[in-house]
Amino acid sequence: MKTELWCLGKNSLKYLDTGITDYEKRLTHYLPFELKVFNIPAAKKNESPDKIKSIEADIILKKLDGNDYLVLLDENGKHYSSQQFADLMQGYFNQINGRLVFLIGGAFGFDESVYQRANAKVSFSKMTMNHLLFRLVFLEQLYRSMTILKGEPYHH
Repeated sequence: MKTELWCLGKNSLKYLDTGITDYEKRLTHYLPFELKVFNIPAAKKNESPDKIKSIEADIILKKLDGNDYLVLLDENGKHYSSQQFADLMQGYFNQINGRLVFLIGGAFGFDESVYQRANAKVSFSKMTMNHLLFRLVFLEQLYRSMTILKGEPYHH
């Protein structure tokens, strides 16, 4: 099963690129993985937050296949420890036939249509986090979960 992280908008925090690239490379030792970034047309960035979420939803929903399992990385999702997240990943590997798609929303969150399409919601913190910084945080935790499942010492 292929695992993908989908993000909206280019990374404008260039200091994160080294870490993101490092964890992307590390992850390929454990699973088929791809980071996909979908750009929002510049002319649309001046729209209202609801309109921006709607535009983002159109982009996202067109890219999903019917058998994709969509996990929203959302502040209102379920919280997991690192070990519990590793167990969750193992469950996904055992049950999902299509792609496993994790989605980080844009600055305003998700449109209702994306919530309706989602199969699950996961939260890493009750705190609000910059969606660009969260790319690196998520990749590190996904890598950590893979090392936990393989019994490797990284988690310690």
